[in-house]
Amino acid sequence: MSQAIAIAMPGGLRELPPLSLYIHFPWCVRKCPYCDFNSHEARNGFDEAGYVQALLSDLDSALPAVWGRPVRTIFMGGGTPSLFSAEAMDTLLSGIRARVRLDPDAEITMEANPGTFEYEKFKGYRDAGINRLSIGIQSFNADKLKALGRIHDDREASRAVEIAMTHFDRVNLDIMYALPGQTLAEACDDIRRAIGFGVPHVSAYHLTLEPNTLFHRYTPAGLPDDEVSADMQEAIEQLLGEAGYGHYETSAFAKPGFECRHNLNYWQFGDYLGIGAGAHAKISSHAGIVREMRYKQPAAWLKGVAEGSAVQSADKIRRTDLPFEFMMNLLRLTGGFETRLFTERTGLPLASISACLDEAERRGLLERSATTLAPTLNGQRFLNDLLTLFLTEGDTA
Repeated sequence: MSQAIAIAMPGGLRELPPLSLYIHFPWCVRKCPYCDFNSHEARNGFDEAGYVQALLSDLDSALPAVWGRPVRTIFMGGGTPSLFSAEAMDTLLSGIRARVRLDPDAEITMEANPGTFEYEKFKGYRDAGINRLSIGIQSFNADKLKALGRIHDDREASRAVEIAMTHFDRVNLDIMYALPGQTLAEACDDIRRAIGFGVPHVSAYHLTLEPNTLFHRYTPAGLPDDEVSADMQEAIEQLLGEAGYGHYETSAFAKPGFECRHNLNYWQFGDYLGIGAGAHAKISSHAGIVREMRYKQPAAWLKGVAEGSAVQSADKIRRTDLPFEFMMNLLRLTGGFETRLFTERTGLPLASISACLDEAERRGLLERSATTLAPTLNGQRFLNDLLTLFLTEGDTA
């Protein structure tokens, strides 16, 4: 296999991509009916200190694959990372700094949920080194929050944003639309409320009924139809654009200079370590690109860490799958990307997907210049149709 890769990718990957670190915190207060993330209700509490130490042990086991490479960003997701104390975050980040080459200006993001029990922690998180908060607001409408099964209300949502903005320069608000019973005016009001706080980043997500969720089994009443949902999306994009937010990714909008650097590394097919229960990783080397998944259940992950490896599966990405894997990320960027990245991140020549690019351009889904590729507006709207063109590309050797 290594010989075949060397033939297809002269010299292998000539330069390793930027490296990020993702940390998963699997517990939450209550599982939301739309959530398909690896989250578990903390009915009987959890061992905070034990989990932090296990995270550092997991990192120790992962280090040989990335030894010496600088870590550019850290993202703490869940679950609800803000269930952990500021002291625990300080211990964790101190341990990470002792183990990796963390960039001095690294972006360190933590997801947080509104709730009065978290307010006093925000300053402590900032003192620990966290410099970006991503708050799961979802809506500022009390009725819509109830329909989504959220544990916070509209007043707590607003108060959380106000306090976060006093301690952090970089704040993101997650807002959902196409909610049960939601009108176009209500969807726009949520966005106007977000803009009014002056946050530099907004992520606007269409509610989807994911498999293995309560909403998938019991569809909520009053969901907007496709036409109304499309009107909401268009109105949201217009409101954010008029307010100075650049639409740089499918669901992400940011003031200039406030794009999420961690997520940009994902979307540019960069590398990332993943530690914690259920965390995923993508690691490149001159021998190929490997994806890892850790055990999802916290108990199974903790057992794996104690035994020396919490990795449940590790699979090398097949050469024939690389074009699709690459485009699945890069084509989320509304402004497109430089064509050189394809070869830099996959080791494949751009000519290997020329037929697919021609077809995408013919269908009006992609536009290209001598140095860039970008989805058209139709390509953004029908991204799945565009991506399927890359599924059969490549040599099967």
